[in-house]
Amino acid sequence: MKRLSILALSILAAPALIWSQQAPPIRVDVHLVNVFVNVTDAAGAPVPGLTQDDFCLNEDGHAQKIAYFERDTGMPLSVVLAIDTSGSTHKDLWVEKSAAHNFVHALMRPVDQLDLMDFNSDVREVVPFTNNVRRIDSGLEDLSTGPATALYDAIYLASQSLARRRGRKVLVVISDGGNTVKGVDYSQALEQARRGEVMLYSIIDLPIVADAGRETGGEHALITLSEETGGKYYYADEGNLEQAFKKVSEDLRTQYLLGYYPSHRLTDSPFRTISVTLSKPPVAKGPYAIRHRTGYYANPGQ
Repeated sequence: MKRLSILALSILAAPALIWSQQAPPIRVDVHLVNVFVNVTDAAGAPVPGLTQDDFCLNEDGHAQKIAYFERDTGMPLSVVLAIDTSGSTHKDLWVEKSAAHNFVHALMRPVDQLDLMDFNSDVREVVPFTNNVRRIDSGLEDLSTGPATALYDAIYLASQSLARRRGRKVLVVISDGGNTVKGVDYSQALEQARRGEVMLYSIIDLPIVADAGRETGGEHALITLSEETGGKYYYADEGNLEQAFKKVSEDLRTQYLLGYYPSHRLTDSPFRTISVTLSKPPVAKGPYAIRHRTGYYANPGQ
């Protein structure tokens, strides 16, 4: 009886085994993927007035149908402002505070929320997410200082916090790019930013302008992190943080939003690459530059 039951089970299971060998499992993914896009001309000025038909969107090399389009998106912002208060940037701290005050007042709307962090040897949340500008102003006057720089820890923790938010998720980091604390590394920081769908804007404040004393490795890491997440990097030349903050604010106010439901999933890779181009070449002001995140994780919560 035991032998017959095993044989019977194997016969019943055979069609399922044959099916699994002949056809891959069908996967249905109804997750809307949002892609925030900035388009600028040769002079770096935003290009207004584009329509949905002006864009072509691909995932993993396959064309996708744009299901949602918004110009100059007014979607609420969740912003983490992370300020490097380590020894290498201490001389500019009062300038950073002043510029940050003005940035917050210019950027914040009632629908927006901002979280203030500082990082040196440790990462500290100074003010949790709020739209109360007075609380943020007070927090900017209560920044701590320390000798080391936990840059990647700050990016990781800020991205983790932003991942739980809705709307546009933005991390603004003011730092010279040096990371001197063992813990989270560059690749972990980048992965967490991607999983959190965070746009990283780097304001690079160089303590030493000459190449001989610059921490170019960290500087380039901030640049790459910004480019990979669809953000941007700016240099605070000669302490001109005001101008850098103004550019971040303008950039966030001139974004296009493209949404699509992914199709043509041909690989099991959890990371999906995104590319956006214009459907027809520009005819004026030279070539246009298109900036957006380079991809996303299909399982962002894992």
